[in-house]
Amino acid sequence: MTTDDFHVRFNRVQKSYDGVTLVVKDLNLNIGKGEFVTMLGPSGSGKTTCLMMLAGFEAPTQGEIVFNGRPINNIPPHKRGIGMVFQNYALFPHMTVAENLAFPLQVRRMSKSETAQKVRRALDMVQMGEFGDRYPAQLSGGQQQRIALVRALVFDPELVLMDEPLGALDKQLREKMQYEIRHIHEQLGVTVVYVTHDQSEALTMSDRIAVFNDGVIQQLASPNDLYERPENSFVAQFIGENNELNGTVVSLNDGIAQVTLDNGEQVFALAVTVEEPDKPALLSIRPERVVINPDETGAAHTIEGHVHELIYLGDHIRCRMTVGGNEQFIVKVPNAANNRRLVVGEHVRVGWTAEDCRAFATLQ
Repeated sequence: MTTDDFHVRFNRVQKSYDGVTLVVKDLNLNIGKGEFVTMLGPSGSGKTTCLMMLAGFEAPTQGEIVFNGRPINNIPPHKRGIGMVFQNYALFPHMTVAENLAFPLQVRRMSKSETAQKVRRALDMVQMGEFGDRYPAQLSGGQQQRIALVRALVFDPELVLMDEPLGALDKQLREKMQYEIRHIHEQLGVTVVYVTHDQSEALTMSDRIAVFNDGVIQQLASPNDLYERPENSFVAQFIGENNELNGTVVSLNDGIAQVTLDNGEQVFALAVTVEEPDKPALLSIRPERVVINPDETGAAHTIEGHVHELIYLGDHIRCRMTVGGNEQFIVKVPNAANNRRLVVGEHVRVGWTAEDCRAFATLQ
């Protein structure tokens, strides 16, 4: 894909509010037409600032933002033709649902007949055809968010920006809305840039995820690649649950690092950013990839674990234990009939394949 094929481009974009501290640092990001890209990160990581610059509510301190092949730094928000969905819905309380949906069409001086047709189509899209005459205060939070969503889509924009749109909803409704937004995106093929701090939300909905921290994209990849192949310890820790072990690299062989843990035990891990022996390493292993009492063919090695706590969660048992000097090491044990029940206080062997454990270099 050439640069001309990208729908949105951030080219060396920086942002500072005080002229000293950079909130966004030299951002380069290309988004393809029809992609669903999520900007994910903790509070203050720069993700929302990037969205606001793309919307036109903030101006870059340096660099260029390109949309549909033309720079838009100096184009005001209302002339960019971009749909926007906010967390607080931003519906006009004195207008009915239908009037709220008609407003962006009237601003664009669309005919009454075409406006009515597009409003009906928008309401049908979210199965709310009979709600046109109601006011926002007469709707539930989920219904208001559906209306806010289709209001951003009603004028057929090529790009829709969503700023934590599900943050005000309860967990069950939030999960349902995730699938609704995903299905609408698939149906319309519109480009979506979505901002959230909820990693499970990002994994559910996105084609690609840009993980932000300290104003920098730490990794840009598909949900599967981010979870299975994090490129640094921040991404490994931020995406999904993760166990960390500290140690020192003993040797490197064909991309596999042999590491002596702080408690003296030795393990093997995939060498991601470790490059030479006798250097400190941080190991990352997902709780569901750890096997308790594995047979010798199921893991590269086994080490000792001491069980501290067992929490029943239906489909699995969450086991907290000490492993390799980490007293908060978590293992997810499938709740299967053939699994032996663990007992608090017992010592067991745990293991994993070297490929499921990732070794990162740490600062000395």
